[in-house]
Amino acid sequence: LTVLPSVPVRSLCCQCGVPIPPNPANMCVGCLRAQVDITEGIPKQGTVHFCKQCERYLQPPGTWIQCSLESRELLALCLKKIKASLSKVRLIDAGFIWTEPHSKRLKLKLTVQKEVINGAVLQQVFVVEYVVQSQMCEDCHRIEAKDFWKAVVQVRQKTVHKKTFYYLEQLILKHRLHQNTLRIKEIHDGLDFYYSSKQHAQKMVDFLQCTVPSRSKSSQRLISHDIHSNVYNYKSTFSVEIVPICKDNVVCLSPKLAQSLGNMSQICVCIRVTSTIHLIDPRTLQIAEVDGNTYWRHPFNSLFHPKQLEEFLIMDINRVHEKKKGAGAGARSNKHTLAEAWVRKTSELDTDHQYFCSTHLGHILNPGDLVLGFDLANCNLNDEFANKMNPHTIPDVVLIKKSYDRSRRQRRRNWKLKELERDREATDTDDERQYQDFLEDLEEDETIRKNVNIYRNADIPVESDTDDDGAPRISLAEMLEDLHISQDATGGEGAEMLT
Repeated sequence: LTVLPSVPVRSLCCQCGVPIPPNPANMCVGCLRAQVDITEGIPKQGTVHFCKQCERYLQPPGTWIQCSLESRELLALCLKKIKASLSKVRLIDAGFIWTEPHSKRLKLKLTVQKEVINGAVLQQVFVVEYVVQSQMCEDCHRIEAKDFWKAVVQVRQKTVHKKTFYYLEQLILKHRLHQNTLRIKEIHDGLDFYYSSKQHAQKMVDFLQCTVPSRSKSSQRLISHDIHSNVYNYKSTFSVEIVPICKDNVVCLSPKLAQSLGNMSQICVCIRVTSTIHLIDPRTLQIAEVDGNTYWRHPFNSLFHPKQLEEFLIMDINRVHEKKKGAGAGARSNKHTLAEAWVRKTSELDTDHQYFCSTHLGHILNPGDLVLGFDLANCNLNDEFANKMNPHTIPDVVLIKKSYDRSRRQRRRNWKLKELERDREATDTDDERQYQDFLEDLEEDETIRKNVNIYRNADIPVESDTDDDGAPRISLAEMLEDLHISQDATGGEGAEMLT
């Protein structure tokens, strides 16, 4: 028995007579497409709006979203614009066709299916082209206007030095509190932060009160009032005053406050300012913390400003291993060493005049070292509490920190910090010196350094430890890598889309 091969059944197209496999429409694909266009009614061109300032796309009616080129988010945004037209067909596939980034064009390749004559299903591929038009979003419009703000936070500190503001700037950058600001303006004694809503300003005030000892008060001014809807438009102002004490200040406490802190000496040194004021007694190493509320109840001032620091030479120094605690004394510092030193001013080396003092820097000072300090014996202390003290209880000299070669420290500093973008009224020549003081404080104080993002500066080579003068340095383990990622106009990697 011979089995003959099966012959496929063929029929003729009713339009052109070409043999085709049988189908419900009884037409070939070419004739079917000529008769029926399933993409009819679907727009082949469209428009998307793009903000060049914040690099976001408009999702109607009023939402701006971040999308990178050829991303799922951008594809969904484009499809939503023709969603109503696609309801009559079945979407099988969608994707982008590459376009030159500066062409301001987006092309989508869509594959759709639809049931046509007598139940036949026709599949068709077509291209939809979108033109990218520039439009500034409301947030960027407010930023550009610079006058459209609803709340301002005015941060002030009545001091000569800006160490606290440099520290505060790094905290704001680390916690990204500057992202909601419309504008940051720097003036001679503080910063102004402008916001589009009162809630954002209140968030900044709460952050400041948690990070630095301060006090605040608020006020508001009526701008407009709609009598029909009973809607009031206010501009709010928050005033934040930071305590006028900075690191390395010598202060004189009131007798009542000194007694409440464990019978400390009235003359103390501020070793750092974080959420509280950290004080140390250079005679006993006794430490105490003063928060903002305590300070405003018992205010005290700095006896000197940093420009009055004088350089002393250590002639002789003796460590004091045991110091008897007084009655009611508080905790002592474990990071410092008590010592008694004979010092001489570098400006008086031609004389035999020496000063005797107790210091908390016994762990880093040796004979022959240079140290910065304040001369209390030859100055006029214009302070309410210092004038009432017994002159015999006031030390002749208070040593603050060891002196190193500043130019050498700057040359080998292989790290850097980021800064806030702000408007400056005028640049003071003393600002650079104060900023270098802050950088040196970061190198010397590990506690403050933990709250700051420090980035490695690849332009400065790492020096060997053999050429070291003993100055404090920041280890590579504490530094972050500063990433430089080129971003396109939509926030993704690649070339810029719009210029």
